[in-house]
Amino acid sequence: MTEQKNKTNSPAASTSEVPAAADGQQQQDQQQQQQQRRGRGDRRGRRGDRRGQERDSEWQERVVQIRRVSKTVKGGKKMSFRAIVVVGNERGQVGVGVGKAGDVIGAVRKGVADGKKHIVRVPLTRNSSIPTLSNGRDGAASVLIRPAAPGTGVIAGGSIRTVLELAGIKNVLAKRLGSKTPLNNARAAMVALASLRTHKQTAKERGISLQQIYS
Repeated sequence: MTEQKNKTNSPAASTSEVPAAADGQQQQDQQQQQQQRRGRGDRRGRRGDRRGQERDSEWQERVVQIRRVSKTVKGGKKMSFRAIVVVGNERGQVGVGVGKAGDVIGAVRKGVADGKKHIVRVPLTRNSSIPTLSNGRDGAASVLIRPAAPGTGVIAGGSIRTVLELAGIKNVLAKRLGSKTPLNNARAAMVALASLRTHKQTAKERGISLQQIYS
């Protein structure tokens, strides 16, 4: 009788052990799949971070001016900082931004973000110069920019020089006319660069051939 009971009980025990082992294998497989997914997500995140760092490394930032400004409120005067920042990649893209904050670092950070929102594309020639003469005006500031021969360099001063250098222009002549305010001069230079057109663009706008422009 005892042998029969053992025979009858052994299959039940074996069947109970088999599902338990199968469940353990399934859990291990699921854990491995989760780890693989996490690894893929980490790789994608690293790739995205690298691409973002590469894009940020292309842009250069220069602070033109930092001033301490005040705002009169009900309880007195509220002090803050204003930063004028020029952002460019030296390949024909440049922007001017202004940021205000309670500390200098925050003001510069806001200025960089504002400059990237107002990017202007500048047409460059083979000699890293501009194609034609251009005038820009902002407020009481007026700026004259004209092309120069190779080897001339950037002959300009103040905030205009910073804008031209970060735009990638290496041979140019610039003259400040009117106001000496750095912000107005920088914005006037941006207006002058934004109005530049290549000879092909002007020929297309006028509906004539490129040879007629040179003649």
